[in-house]
Amino acid sequence: MNHPSTGPCVLTLNGGSASLKFAVYTAAPTPERTLHGMLERLGETTAQLTCQGANGAEPSVPVPAQPSAAEFLVDWLAQRSELRSLVAVGHRVVHGMLHSEPEELTPELLAELRRIQPYDPEHLPLELELIEAVRARFPQLRQLACFDTAFHHGMPRVATQLPIPRRYEAKGVRRYGFHGLSYAYLMSELERLGDPAAQTGRVILAHLGSGASLAAVRDGRSIDTSMGFSPTSGLVMGTRSGDLDPGIAPYLSRSEHLSVQELSDLFNHDSGLRGVSGVSSDVRELLAREAGDVRAREALALFCYQAKKWLGGFAAALGGLDSLVFSGGIGEHAPAIRARICDGLGFLGIHLSEARNAQNALVISDDDSPVTVRVIPTDEQRMIARALSRMLQPATRTGAS
Repeated sequence: MNHPSTGPCVLTLNGGSASLKFAVYTAAPTPERTLHGMLERLGETTAQLTCQGANGAEPSVPVPAQPSAAEFLVDWLAQRSELRSLVAVGHRVVHGMLHSEPEELTPELLAELRRIQPYDPEHLPLELELIEAVRARFPQLRQLACFDTAFHHGMPRVATQLPIPRRYEAKGVRRYGFHGLSYAYLMSELERLGDPAAQTGRVILAHLGSGASLAAVRDGRSIDTSMGFSPTSGLVMGTRSGDLDPGIAPYLSRSEHLSVQELSDLFNHDSGLRGVSGVSSDVRELLAREAGDVRAREALALFCYQAKKWLGGFAAALGGLDSLVFSGGIGEHAPAIRARICDGLGFLGIHLSEARNAQNALVISDDDSPVTVRVIPTDEQRMIARALSRMLQPATRTGAS
């Protein structure tokens, strides 16, 4: 049943390359979620909206091809009584260039986001559609941009440079890093759990989902991360290639006559686990098939091998390791993948408990493991809600509405 909101609330929107998540929270210093859901399989005929409110899951709703997914969602949300007292909307914006904090969406910031669309053609167009759809439907509402790149803003220069001519850096071609909202949430959870490494230690965060990356954090600050100029780089992912030899692109362009757009589609949508397995980008399906399908087995082996290499490299960059955190859909729910990544890393001080890992326990390392290994569910939406609460607090104190 659709229950009315009992007080001011905020809406968070998280537009991805193939899905769009949303959530409604109370407008409070400690936001409480009252509604959440997602549009999935965007661009396909089977696209649907699923949501969960106060009374549990609701029937799914087909998403039509027209209007756009952004307009459809905003129109659907406008009919919900939970949003009658909506006071602000926050957006996850994947690419924020050099922005280091959440910022209220002004005409100037919106113009900048339009200008930098070529830096992230997979995410920014949908994010801009959402911003515009909200503005058209709720012109009085304040909107906030929360940048995924902000967490990595202070990385050392050596971690941001690319080995190409310097003139391109002046055009913004450098390593930025992504998954920042997830990483900020995980670090806040580490601190809440009383892990001293959150403030004065060496931490590796592993956000492993359909998009996957690792971050190296020393004394609470990101010093390096696997994604660089774009979210396509770094680890092998569900459909993204991760790092590739630069020579592959011109070779395929010449030999297969692929255009720039076709190369982008290949590396973002047809590579990674899906490309290697030829079957699926879903780790659950690949794990179920691997015993009888060499392609599934090889795809998983490649994923775990690359993650293990990045983990070891970041341990070297940190000068050791105190805590390792697994998160994201794979990191939170795939014990076999966590075990394979950590296998053979005893020399780094990583010793998993087989029983705890199988149970997806909060701590999955042995009691005598020098490195504490944790599984922490991430919550990017909550980080946006917290940022919205901070934005609204001054207005609350001055009595503004």
